[in-house]
Amino acid sequence: MGRSPSGRTRNRDDAGTSGGAGGLPRALALTLASALVWGVAHFVTGRRVAGGLLLALYVAIVAALAGAATLYRSDLVHYAVQPAVLQRTSAAIIALGVLWILVVVRSYLLLRPVRLAAGARTLGAAAVAVMCFAVAVPVAWSAHSTYVYRDALTSIFRTGSENGKPVDAKDPFNGESRVNILLLGGDSAADRTGVRTDSVTLASVDTKTGDTVLLSLPRNLERFPMPPGPARDRFPYGFTGDGPQNPGLLNEVYEYAENHPDVVPGVAKKRRGPELLKATVAGVLGLRVDYYILVDMFGFADIVDAMGGVKLKITEPIPYGLQGGVLQPGDRTLKGKEALWYGRSRTNSSDYVRMSRQKCLMRAIAEQADPQTVLTSFDKLAAAAKRTLSTDIPQELLPALMKLSNRVKNGAQIRSLQFVPPLIYTGNPDFDKIRSLAADAVNSEPRQVSAKPSGTPTASPTASPTESPDGQDGGEPSKPSSKPVSLESSCP
Repeated sequence: MGRSPSGRTRNRDDAGTSGGAGGLPRALALTLASALVWGVAHFVTGRRVAGGLLLALYVAIVAALAGAATLYRSDLVHYAVQPAVLQRTSAAIIALGVLWILVVVRSYLLLRPVRLAAGARTLGAAAVAVMCFAVAVPVAWSAHSTYVYRDALTSIFRTGSENGKPVDAKDPFNGESRVNILLLGGDSAADRTGVRTDSVTLASVDTKTGDTVLLSLPRNLERFPMPPGPARDRFPYGFTGDGPQNPGLLNEVYEYAENHPDVVPGVAKKRRGPELLKATVAGVLGLRVDYYILVDMFGFADIVDAMGGVKLKITEPIPYGLQGGVLQPGDRTLKGKEALWYGRSRTNSSDYVRMSRQKCLMRAIAEQADPQTVLTSFDKLAAAAKRTLSTDIPQELLPALMKLSNRVKNGAQIRSLQFVPPLIYTGNPDFDKIRSLAADAVNSEPRQVSAKPSGTPTASPTASPTESPDGQDGGEPSKPSSKPVSLESSCP
């Protein structure tokens, strides 16, 4: 009981917090307000110091998040690929969620009426539980997604100390003007033993501008020199394979190394293939190969499905699957298996046309993998990436590569040069010519190169009078460009 200024006694029930006018509805409304803006309940009940502290903390958190999303957005990319930062972020998200729920519960305890019927008490508790649940769900999702992302990151990318590739954070590219990453498409089908790298492309990226040249070698390249050491000792006149089922093509090198540890001594299983292939491609192109990324083509279909498909313009019918299906011309959204066949099909076509389609597919996926797509399919993408990707890029290099990839995506020139017939005959390659063209491609000014490709294969190019569209025999070649051409203009 208390006295009003006029001297009349006032029952506590008449106060807004004790069951009088407003009662439970008012308490729940103010609790909701406190859930949205911390401290409201404390101010209403006269606890100004506690309310002020809660409000100040709330404003500081909101301001920090807003600043991070706007002013420091580029720095977020830097931190988003650091496992230690991600671990601390996950813990901070959980702590924030617990604190938020405590604020909601405490606010209701301060505001609830003292005398309530059992039904009203149950209703009030249920309403507060719903508010807490509304806080807990996004917090739990954010913490879980951060954990999943960190797990995928650490599963795919090893530290520099683990793979013998230490990175200086102040000079991540060791003063080099370009970083060269070997992009491999591995075709480990059920009817094959091991991995065949049917897609071999060196991406040479300018570390200042992000301008990129894609240098593609055909899978059926022959007689290429092996790197000095045990591999060259075994194949002094070029790679000749291992038996009638392996006649000595470029796509066999990876698996050959895995099956013959003595040609890459001291290198662990599942690393022998990449190491020998990197050294082989470096010798063929006359360029340094810094890192590799291997994408399993069948797992690649899962990534496309997780994205919700990929949009492509198809210019001519492409046979699809083993049941006689066809990808019809037009603007289409391809599902995972359809995108896989788009990049792999050689029926009524050739290895070389397939190489062109693969570049266009890579470009489309890179452009369409926007943040909204990634967020809505995060778990599926992370799981698919773990199954699909392998690389020797160190974790410590990822911040620098992320900044570089932003430059690539925001206006950098991406050009492609394919060493296909008749520019280069796969059965009898001119390696001096390959090295000369590769050197010119990476050293030329990209904006001085015509954006319109001259002679990019559009039908079924052939290798030579003795090489067919599928890389075997017969046919007349169409003339590919000896200069790298813009992917923007060469892709439909």
